[in-house]
Amino acid sequence: MPAAIAPSLATVPDFLAYFALAIGFAVVFIVVYLWATPHRELALIRDNKPAAAISFGGAFLGFVLPLASAIAQSVSLLDCATWAAIALVVQLLVFFAARLLLPDLPQRIARDERAAATLVAALSTGVGILDAACMTW
Repeated sequence: MPAAIAPSLATVPDFLAYFALAIGFAVVFIVVYLWATPHRELALIRDNKPAAAISFGGAFLGFVLPLASAIAQSVSLLDCATWAAIALVVQLLVFFAARLLLPDLPQRIARDERAAATLVAALSTGVGILDAACMTW
C-alpha cells in the first residue's frame, strides 16, 4: 500500500462510526416524526399525495442539515449524538409551531393541500439551516 494512502485509511473507523451514528439518528428521526404527527405521511405518500412528501421531505432535510453540522463540528460521538438529539427536538417543535399557525395542518396535508405542506417544508428547512449555523463553536 502506498504511504500516501495509509493516513487516509486510518480515519476509516471514525468515518464508519460517525456514519453509523448519522444513519441511526436519521432512522430515529423518521420513526419519532412519523409517530408525533397525527397524519400518516407514509400512507399518504404511498397514495401519491405530494403534500405529505413535501412536508415530510422538508422536515427530514431540516433535521439532516444540523445533523451534518453536528458531525462536522463535534469533538466526539457523544457530543455529536447530543447535538443530533437537539436537532430532532427542534424539528418536532417546528411542526408544533406550524400547527399553531395552521391548526388544521394535519387535515390539510391529508387532503393534499400543497400550500400548507410547502409552508411546513420551508419552516422546517429554514429552522434546520439556522440550527446548523448555531452549531459552531
